[in-house]
Amino acid sequence: MKLAFSSNAYLQHSVEETIRRIASIGYTGIEILADVPHAWPAGLLPEQVESLCAALDEHQLTVSNVNAFMMNAVADPRQPYWHPGWIDPDPHYRAIRREHTKRSLGLAAEIGAPHITTEPGGPLAESQSRAEAFDIFYEELMPCLELAADLAMPLLIEPEPELLIEKFDEYLEFVDRLDSPQVGLNFDIGHAYCVGEDPQDWVEKMAPHTVHYHLEDIAASRVHQHLIPGHGAIDFRATLAAIAATDYDGWLTVELYPYMDDPDQAAREAMEYLSPLVEGFNL
Repeated sequence: MKLAFSSNAYLQHSVEETIRRIASIGYTGIEILADVPHAWPAGLLPEQVESLCAALDEHQLTVSNVNAFMMNAVADPRQPYWHPGWIDPDPHYRAIRREHTKRSLGLAAEIGAPHITTEPGGPLAESQSRAEAFDIFYEELMPCLELAADLAMPLLIEPEPELLIEKFDEYLEFVDRLDSPQVGLNFDIGHAYCVGEDPQDWVEKMAPHTVHYHLEDIAASRVHQHLIPGHGAIDFRATLAAIAATDYDGWLTVELYPYMDDPDQAAREAMEYLSPLVEGFNL
């Protein structure tokens, strides 16, 4: 198991500066945000991709994932990254999400990322039934899965509180319908905890689907607010033990976007807390 840090905590810094800072703290991996100001695919020039890759090489960081979930570039006033959603009632609006995902798949292939992550459908509209929303999500996602297959680039769905797919059984039902080898699970341990699914209890069941993990802590209230590991109520020792027992040897990406005022300190505290645990289970 290897520790990475998500660039989405560094929205006040360029992607090159973010890479430098994350490497200097001791991480060996970085999740690249496919969004402003780091790597918004719709506006990314070839020279910017070259600069990003050069910074990765210089600081010896590996890309753990491309985060195509957040879409701050669109600046939707309802919520800065859930929208545009896959299931928005307006087909023209949700097409922005679909095409962004296609571009993110291409970006991931270009920079050597192992996969991308996306939102689990998005928030339901007031007049929308769950059955209707799942039908729309299916129809919008299928063209992306065709491209993912062409690029041999996995597309990971990340269950999230308050969105269409919150819980693991909902995920399993939907991916069974998709029936695509390109789909995988981004297991966010904090999100699981928020919806009452303590992560250590679900790791083994979801292991056949899990391709990547997000790590953050959550308060005992289970309110969806990302905290530095060790600052909340999640049992990291039990969770990491469960992950290690599945022989997972991939990336554990720490995601602490609420700490953009001092991301270095958050990244450093997370590293100091998690590194001894991870190293212990890697022995």
